[in-house]
This record gives sequence, structure tokens and C-alpha cells, in this order.
Amino acid sequence: MFETFLDTLRNLWESSAFCNISIQQVIMLLLSFVLMYLAIVKQFEPLLLLPIAFGMALTNIPGAELYHSEFFLTNSVDYGQVLHDGGLLDILYLGVKLQIFPPLIFLGVGTMTDFGPLIANPRSFLLGAAAQAGIFVTFIGACALSMVGITDFTMEEAASIGIIGGADGPTAIFVTTQLAPQLLGSIAVAAYSYMALVPVIQPPIMRALTTKKERAIKMEQLRVVSKREKIIFPIAVTLLVSFIVPDATALVGMLMLGNLFRESGVVDRLVKTAQNELMNIVTIMLGVTVGATATAENFLSINTLAIILLGLIAFSIGTAAGVLFAKLMNKLSGGKINPLIGSAGVSAVPMAARVSQKVGAETNPSNFLLMHAMGPNVAGVIGSAVAAGVLLSIFG
Repeated sequence: MFETFLDTLRNLWESSAFCNISIQQVIMLLLSFVLMYLAIVKQFEPLLLLPIAFGMALTNIPGAELYHSEFFLTNSVDYGQVLHDGGLLDILYLGVKLQIFPPLIFLGVGTMTDFGPLIANPRSFLLGAAAQAGIFVTFIGACALSMVGITDFTMEEAASIGIIGGADGPTAIFVTTQLAPQLLGSIAVAAYSYMALVPVIQPPIMRALTTKKERAIKMEQLRVVSKREKIIFPIAVTLLVSFIVPDATALVGMLMLGNLFRESGVVDRLVKTAQNELMNIVTIMLGVTVGATATAENFLSINTLAIILLGLIAFSIGTAAGVLFAKLMNKLSGGKINPLIGSAGVSAVPMAARVSQKVGAETNPSNFLLMHAMGPNVAGVIGSAVAAGVLLSIFG
């Protein structure tokens, strides 16, 4: 009887995570704790970084069997096997793999976005497009690293890394799940980390590329946009973008549907649901399942370090390109455009616009650039979705 009891204890101990954990998994658990600290204490993108960090911890616990990366890394996923043999996070991950969660996030974002500043100043579209330069320059850089033998990124992986430059987490996830699912954890962590660091990364670049006189430029007040214009805009953008880049339809279409809900004024219940309940539920599931892809074997590699470095380069180039293009527009307009609003062309809404306002106010406290910066900022959301569609149409 006593020996049976000892055997039971021995079997329990041998099957526990304590006996089966590897050094790599310990490192991943510690890294997840660091990300939790950043989310809770430093409040770096906590709504997504916290569930991502916890999902990372769950997936690296030996024996938990919540997520099996081998189910999803093949060209043809056996969904019957996932439903029959998969763990909790395998089943939830289907919402990512089947491209359901990111478009739903865009639906919620659309209900919270005012495209009025963009409609009032259509030139903002150009700034949103210019800021996407970071995506394509970094794509070329990732390919170059592979050509010289530093990394072994494929073209599809390079495209997924480049999308970090759009500063749009859902878009990065949407592209990566289709082109390079094995890199999803690394790319998602990099994308959301840099989104959280917008107030740290952007100001030095903005100051370096502009003069004090340029930063002090006051811009004319934007015109009032009619309700009719705001209703027509999402419909027109959906049709235009979808006909030009069909692969961007899922993201742009859901973004514009959410905005149409908002501007129509007749579906307040749907607007509130998309902004709150739906957005919160999808955010939880998206974050935890994306974190679950950061397994030790996928995350701890030289490629992850390269992704983090390239992501920073992508974001920096996007910011710089927006500012430089705004400087050009300022020259052509006779000094009427403050170049600082160009940095808001990345898709981090509304953080990037607030950074433009803050840096401008440092030079001229009476300067109010927020609404002017919101135009390029929301244009960047559309621009990153279009860039994603272009990459998917080429490599998908």
C-alpha cells in the first residue's frame, strides 16, 4: 500500500512541469514576466501586451498541451485534427488562422475613428502613403540579410517583417498568419512593443529632421465636414480600395463598415457593441492566441533578434518618410504645412497624432496640431491595410 502511494507520488512528480521543463522554456517564461511587467507597470499597450504575455507563459508550460504549433505550420491545416486533438489555444487560434479576429478588430476601430480631418484635408492621404515606405524598405532589408547569409528569411517572411513598419498590430498579424505563421509570436511582440514606444521613438526623429521654424508653423483651421460626406466616404473608400487591391478588402471593408455604423447615426446599438463587448472579447482571444505561438523553439533564435531590429528600422523609416514628405508639401504650399504632422502617417491611432501635437507645442505652446495630424494618422490605417493587400497579392 505504501509502495503504491510512493509510486503515485513519483509518477505525479515525473509528469509535472518541474521535471520536464527545458532551459529554453524557462527563458520564455521569464520573458513573458518581463512583458507582463511592461504591460502592468509601464502600461505599454496593456490591452494586447498583457494577454500576449500570458499566452506566451501558457504555451511554454511543459505538459499543458494548450497549443501545438505543428498543427498550423503546414500548407494544408487539418481542421478536423485541430478540433479533435487540439488544446484550448489551438481552437481559439483558428480565429487567427482563418483571418477572423484582425478584421473584427478593424470593425471596432472603424466605429471609434473620425475620418473628418482626412476628408477635410485630402492631402493627408499622401502623408499616410509616404509613411508606408518603412514597410517596403524593411522588406528589401530583410531580403538583403538573407542574401548575405546573416539570416535565412524567405520572401514571405521578409514581407511579414516589413509590415511592422505600418505600426498596426492587427494588420501585422493578418499578414503574418498567411505568409509566415512560424514568425507570428516574434512579429506580434515587436509590432505591439513599437506601437507602445511611439512617444519614445518618434520625437528624436521628428526633431532631427525639422527646424525650429518648421515646428512652430501654425496651420489653418480645417473646414467643417458634412454628414453626407462622412457617410459617402467609407462606401467610396471600400469600393475604390477593393477594386484596386482585392486582398485588402477584408481589413478595409470591416474598417469602413464600422465607420459607416458610426456616421450613419441609426445603429447606435451596433456601434456600442463593436466598440465595447465585441472589441474586448476579440482582443482577449487574439492576444492570448498570438502569445501562444511564441514557443521556445520558434522564438529563441537569431531570426527573432533580426525581426526586433528590422521592426525598429521599419518604424523609424516610416516616421522619417512621413516627416520628409510633409517638408516637401510645406515647400510646395508656401510654408502652410507643419512637417510634424507627417510623422502621424504611421497607423498608431491616436498616439502618433498626439506625439505630433506634443512636439509642436514644445516649440510653440499656442500651436494646436492634433486635428491636422489625425488626417495622416487615419490615412495611415488605410495605407497599412492597402500595403498588406499588396504584399498578400504578391506573395500570398
